[in-house]
Amino acid sequence: MAWTAADARFQENLAAARVYYAEHWTLCAPRSAAALDKPVGQWLSNLRRPGALEGHPEWEAALLAVDEDWNPSWPAEWQRHYAVVREMLAEESILAYVEPGVTVHGMDIGKWLARQRKPEVWAALSDGQRARLEAVGVVPHVQELEELAGAGAPAEASTAPVSAFERGVAALSQYKARTGSVTVPRAHVEALPDGSEVKLGVFLSNSKSRRAKLTVDKLAALAGLGLEWAAAE
Repeated sequence: MAWTAADARFQENLAAARVYYAEHWTLCAPRSAAALDKPVGQWLSNLRRPGALEGHPEWEAALLAVDEDWNPSWPAEWQRHYAVVREMLAEESILAYVEPGVTVHGMDIGKWLARQRKPEVWAALSDGQRARLEAVGVVPHVQELEELAGAGAPAEASTAPVSAFERGVAALSQYKARTGSVTVPRAHVEALPDGSEVKLGVFLSNSKSRRAKLTVDKLAALAGLGLEWAAAE
């Protein structure tokens, strides 16, 4: 296949875009972004314009191969925040530690995540946005949703924990009831009755290492299950 000068330029910019993606986990770069001395942010912004890829399906396929959400129907800024949350939760799956003030690439990811979980914000998201958040374990605050829906019949009681920390506590309680121990292998994954899974070993390891950041109530919940380090002063 014979390449044109435009094809060559595309490949050069695509190489820079791959480098940017490796560092930022998304191609929804701000316009000022650069990589390999290429203005990848402006380049990608230009390609997202309607009709920019007309006649070049191979270019679009190449971009999708790097990032399937390179050109989302929602704001690029939202996708940048989501990409960081996705990578953080892939590492630990513990929402409790993605708190306001946790900043990555200059973005307050904790503050953004807390906002997405507000029922009124959640309701305004597109189906695609909600699906992506749910895929990494992010759901709206159940209690607040029930309050908003409480104008009519009372909401059905939910058996699912309402936060990642509570899921971890529920998983530990279940594990203890089954095994009689709270010593959990780091790689252990506990399945809850609602079908969700908790990386219980990782949850406990990270909770212990971040003990100073846990609230009194959280420490009490862990201590109540027999974790001596949570009860220690």
